[in-house]
Amino acid sequence: MTEIVDKQAPPAPPGSRTYNGWTQNDTLEDYSLRYAPKSFRRWTPYVVATTALGGIAYLADFAIGGSIALSHGFSSAMVAILAAAVVIFLTGIPISYYSAKYSIDMDLLTRGAGFGYLGSTLTSVIYASFTFIFFALEGSIMAQALELGLHIPLALGYVICSLVILPLVVYGMTALSRMQVWTQPVWLVLMVAPFVSIAIQEPGKFSEFTHFAGDSPTGSSISMLGVGAGAGVALSLIAQIGEQVDYLRFMPDKTPENGRRWWAAVLGAGPGWVVLGALKQIGGAFLAFFIAGSVGLSKANEPIQQYVHGFGTFAAPVALGLATFFVILSQIKINSTNAYSGSLSWSNFFSRLTHRHPGRVVYIFLNVGIALALMEGGVFGFLNAVLGFYSNVAIAWIGAVVADLVINKPLKLSPSYIEFKRAHLYHFNPVGFGSMLIASAVSIAAYFEAFGAYGKAFSPFIALFLAMVLSPLFAVLTKGRYYIARVDDLDEPLLGADGLPSAATLTCSVCTTEFERPDMAGCPFHQGAICSLCCSLEKDCHDSCKSAGTPGPVDLAMPAVRPGSGPSPARGR
Repeated sequence: MTEIVDKQAPPAPPGSRTYNGWTQNDTLEDYSLRYAPKSFRRWTPYVVATTALGGIAYLADFAIGGSIALSHGFSSAMVAILAAAVVIFLTGIPISYYSAKYSIDMDLLTRGAGFGYLGSTLTSVIYASFTFIFFALEGSIMAQALELGLHIPLALGYVICSLVILPLVVYGMTALSRMQVWTQPVWLVLMVAPFVSIAIQEPGKFSEFTHFAGDSPTGSSISMLGVGAGAGVALSLIAQIGEQVDYLRFMPDKTPENGRRWWAAVLGAGPGWVVLGALKQIGGAFLAFFIAGSVGLSKANEPIQQYVHGFGTFAAPVALGLATFFVILSQIKINSTNAYSGSLSWSNFFSRLTHRHPGRVVYIFLNVGIALALMEGGVFGFLNAVLGFYSNVAIAWIGAVVADLVINKPLKLSPSYIEFKRAHLYHFNPVGFGSMLIASAVSIAAYFEAFGAYGKAFSPFIALFLAMVLSPLFAVLTKGRYYIARVDDLDEPLLGADGLPSAATLTCSVCTTEFERPDMAGCPFHQGAICSLCCSLEKDCHDSCKSAGTPGPVDLAMPAVRPGSGPSPARGR
């Protein structure tokens, strides 16, 4: 492709950008807008996987499972939960693999998987919405525990539940990995204890559960409308894979020595989260049935009520205190992840729109603030409606990304690698971005009964089907020309002699900081190498490094070394 450079734009002076202390502190910033370098990925696969799985300690699964069973009865709830789990597991495999392989988060992965540099800004908002919606739901559950166990009013409880998360999230992966590893065994024991107790003392309850009708007009028998509606609520959790890969990007490189452990960690902590998630939803459905006669259907889906009565089967004198502790522990574990992932997503979103980056820490407060407003507005009372609507948009996004990874790349309709840097991407790629918009629009119309009751019930599946079909169709129609705007032209190779991403460092000509090669691009405007963040924040170049003409063909392979073809980078030591 011919490279057209704006010859009239004067080069910016070297070292023209500085960042505040928060942004320069790697422990706080966690490479929020960048490739995670080898030098930072110092954790073992076990620690990374445990940290990622620690984030799924949330109790919203119990509330979701309880709500589905209460609304649609036993049979429909079981089919809905399992169907959603299969979809979430299968779509999570390629996303987890590519994120761990290329050490990038969900936003950077989306950029290169058919959405383009600016096209993925919309998905950043979708993902950020997931984090603050679920922060609000989890915070509401924690506030219910504070109200019941400590007699703290709900409104004040919402504030406490928000503020207690902030110190943990500020220090990112460094603090979260320690907290999740040490609390995981305690959480697991407390989670399963009520089920073991009931199985010993009242084993007949499990067979009674199979006849639970809830409020379903069809009783405990299966109803396709109930299956579709229930699966739609469960499928809202499909975006959870984004939070999993926010941690999986810190996986060490896969080598012959760690290959089995690497795959076990990626599959277990990536798509594997939904195995435990589905079991928790089924557990929530059972506990809702178990306590419905005592607390009524309206409160049977509240996890604090479920665990007070569950612990009461073997530790009645301390059941309330134990349940309160368990709920608080669970919600701290998950809302740390929600706030952390939300800060990453908002950072990506605003850096592209405003060309400013005050640091990931700033956006923690934004994300938690929005969640607090939702809590005070009573979002928990609209659980099914909120999640049922959200799932249409989330699954259209995930479906488009997965289609590019598992269909377009093997068919060579898109590049074999993930390119995330602004310098090499078009603003919009119709393959993923267009597929998501069309799939979302049709499925939302279906959700509002444009295609009848069955169309509403199965609207998330409509979104998934359309996204998976449209992505390869658009890739064929556009001949994959909107993936790569210009080739990588730095002299330093992207891959080392071992075939893994190079750990060689280059000095950014703008911020004069050293970064590893995969995070760098050549910049004609600055006449040197530039890091991906400085490239994102540059306002004056007007993308002069990219072709202004007809888009070129797909570059299918990793960029080759082309000595002398681009600007001479300033090299680090």
